[in-house]
Amino acid sequence: MLQALFDNNEHWASGKLADDPDYFSRLSALQHPEFLWIGCSDSRVPANVITGLEPGEVFVHRNVANLVHRGDLNLLSVLEFAVESLCVKHIIVCGHYGCGGVRAAMDGCRHGVIDHWLQPIRDVSEANADALDLVPDLEARHRRLCELSVQSQVENLARTPIIQSAWRRGAPLRIHGWIYALDDGRLRDLNCSRHG
Repeated sequence: MLQALFDNNEHWASGKLADDPDYFSRLSALQHPEFLWIGCSDSRVPANVITGLEPGEVFVHRNVANLVHRGDLNLLSVLEFAVESLCVKHIIVCGHYGCGGVRAAMDGCRHGVIDHWLQPIRDVSEANADALDLVPDLEARHRRLCELSVQSQVENLARTPIIQSAWRRGAPLRIHGWIYALDDGRLRDLNCSRHG
């Protein structure tokens, strides 16, 4: 089974070289992406594929339910490197409908350590309980909570010292909140962008 992955890689690399003999020499040069993508770990939501970008054009951080925990050293390290070293211009927080992390946060069951990770989603749900209760359909409520969570993560990101410092010095940096629909492959802007 694992050999198939190596075979797929060989086929992919050979195809890239056949199409463009300089592809890997260009790719191995210093990266200069304009985008940092903070997305879900879900394998159905690969940043460069759904945006039509090539490797090297987007710097990516993924975690369960695309959360911005301000104490997450992994996220903060990626963020600082993207802002300070790569000088990205756009940070995209992208959630997706059908997110298993959002479902787990909503279902009221215990799931182990992940429950601690997902607490910000429950916080967003509680803060918006009145509005969410008006949505009678459970699937529509889930979709709305996915959107509200992305909007909350954009706000969390905007309040980090890394972003605040970049904006104070005039960095042309914008944060965007998007949602991806698995059922039609489309990205949607949630119109919650922030800039300095």
